[in-house]
Amino acid sequence: MTTSAAPPNHGVPECFLSELIGTKVYNNGKKIGKLGDVVVVEREKIPEMTHIEVDRPFGDPSLMVPVDEVRLLSHERVEIAVDPPSKYARQPREGEILLKDHVLDKKVLDTEGKEVEIVYDIKLSFRNGKYYVVGVDLSRYGLLRRIGLKGLSGILRTADRDESQIIPWTYILPLPTDIGSFKGAISLNVLKEEMADMHPVDLADVLETMEPEYRAAILEELDAEHASDTLEEIDPNVQRDLILHLTKGKVAELINDMTPGQAADILSVLPSEEREKIVRLLASDTVVKVQAIIDQQDENIMNYTTTEFLKFPPGRTVAEATSEYHTEARGKEAIMYLYVVDPENGLLGVIDLKELLLANDEDLLKDIMTESVVSLKPHHTLKKASELFRRYGFRAIPVIDDDGRILGAVMYRDILNLKHRFLG
Repeated sequence: MTTSAAPPNHGVPECFLSELIGTKVYNNGKKIGKLGDVVVVEREKIPEMTHIEVDRPFGDPSLMVPVDEVRLLSHERVEIAVDPPSKYARQPREGEILLKDHVLDKKVLDTEGKEVEIVYDIKLSFRNGKYYVVGVDLSRYGLLRRIGLKGLSGILRTADRDESQIIPWTYILPLPTDIGSFKGAISLNVLKEEMADMHPVDLADVLETMEPEYRAAILEELDAEHASDTLEEIDPNVQRDLILHLTKGKVAELINDMTPGQAADILSVLPSEEREKIVRLLASDTVVKVQAIIDQQDENIMNYTTTEFLKFPPGRTVAEATSEYHTEARGKEAIMYLYVVDPENGLLGVIDLKELLLANDEDLLKDIMTESVVSLKPHHTLKKASELFRRYGFRAIPVIDDDGRILGAVMYRDILNLKHRFLG
């Protein structure tokens, strides 16, 4: 019952190009060169990383290695697995953009052709199993980072002030298809009508990479239905910040276009004072339904906690626990998990029933249990429980106190039935 790990072939969920360039590259454990550039192709409004360029010593030609062959990409080390490497020696093809060669150090022009700044760095983000270019850094802080002096930003106040001056790539006009040795400037173009064609899920990903004022400006320009669908897809932490940057009238417009359940999810992330201001602008029939759901979401989880769960000591063998299961499970509600506890009811770990049946008879429960347990606290709300069930897909979640003692378990079916009754 642990959280899922990041994909094994990628070491960083978000990074800057300057942090990758020059990193040592290893092929099947043997050093073969350094990362010289990152290759991207513009797809669906945002460039997607397709290859890394590996610079090799002694005059050997550079390699264009597909990202599918990259086993690890981090600030300290890049690992690939290709055999033989020579088959990846080639020049960039039409449509392929080398970020360092083609974009870094280029002038950025505004929509009227006036020079804005220089691209000092490029931001990449790992999303849905792929790396994308999400923005260009025009700040002096970006320059300090690139030359390895970002620690000076605390001293150089001018650099520190513009640390977040990152222009989203969605503001960049497409680069030439046959880019070759591109020497021109990069042009900005904020075409909100193009964003209006993006799927809400994709647009949510884009907005999450932007500064708050940019997000709000774009959402204000979208039609209510598209903006409402997009807002639902945005991370709850970003939702709160975004809503606080929108006009109250716009927020009310978006919420009136949602189902009561969706509206309650949005409003519940806001401070009560802000929530009340927006509620006053909603349609009266919407307010009644939404408030009922919010009130229940705020209900204490202990009202839905059962004390009828299975618990066993850590020294019990699998054979003993299996033999006792049928007796112990009678009259219990949470029977798909065995909670391993100490004499004071301290929760030590959990075992899925399936794991118990597949284990060896002589194994001890303490040796097969999962020690990292996702749990709830007595003060948590129904909304918190719903979020954990959606995230992890468990059938039950234990409730433990501040001393680690198990108080009970919350059943997924109970929460699901409530959601159906209120959100259906």
